[in-house]
Amino acid sequence: MQFGIDWPEVVRSVFSPEGAFVLSIAVLVVGALFGYLVWRSLRQFMRELGVPETVEGTPFERTAQSLGTSTVGIVSNLAALFVYITAITVALNIAQLVDPEAYWTRFTAFLPDLFIAAFALIIGLIAGDKAKLVVSERLRSVKLPEATVLPELVKYSIVYLAVLIALGQLGIDTLALLILLAAYAFGLVFLVGLALRDLLSASAAGVYVLLTEPYSIGDEIVIGDRQGIVQEVDMFVTHVESDGREHVIPNQKVFRDGVIRIRD
Repeated sequence: MQFGIDWPEVVRSVFSPEGAFVLSIAVLVVGALFGYLVWRSLRQFMRELGVPETVEGTPFERTAQSLGTSTVGIVSNLAALFVYITAITVALNIAQLVDPEAYWTRFTAFLPDLFIAAFALIIGLIAGDKAKLVVSERLRSVKLPEATVLPELVKYSIVYLAVLIALGQLGIDTLALLILLAAYAFGLVFLVGLALRDLLSASAAGVYVLLTEPYSIGDEIVIGDRQGIVQEVDMFVTHVESDGREHVIPNQKVFRDGVIRIRD
């Protein structure tokens, strides 16, 4: 027993072929108007949420602007495109220009997943770029080459997760996704262990310096071959000024070489 409504059959029973064609034209017009309203409303909604300010300066936004659009424009255009394609498909089915059974079933099953997949990729790219900027800002005072790797790892981790979500929406085998995720996690742990070895050492030494406080701001100290007045101490480095020069000394050097505090 089948309880679903066969809409093409209903249209055929209610309208003549000429009437079905006119109805399909009306669906196209309504779809165009509704798509425009969705496009306009979504743009206004994202502006009120502060999305343009949030994504400003990210590589994705710069790329979009170089193409003559913006992140807000891309998202709103995708939403409007979804409405337009849906309206065209409904109109084609009403006009009986395509196989209503097979095509409508495949379309309704695939198009929402395609839209969500595209949306997930856009959100992943934006979030990855934003997270990279935030992490870079947090590590700005760290004068270690390895510290520049961490923002990139954060960015591509988020992008990779977005790609996995998009592939899942498109029906890619779950087992393949799990294998990819396991391989990525293994590679990420391996790279983090290699790239951030000195950074982790610096943070551990920074904890030691902050807890024991062998010197404080304003003290004159000697660390290795550097002598000067302490200007700033954080988790990773110590800033020492001498003769108009500021020396940024990793805290693991303090932990390894020790420190001499000069008393007047």
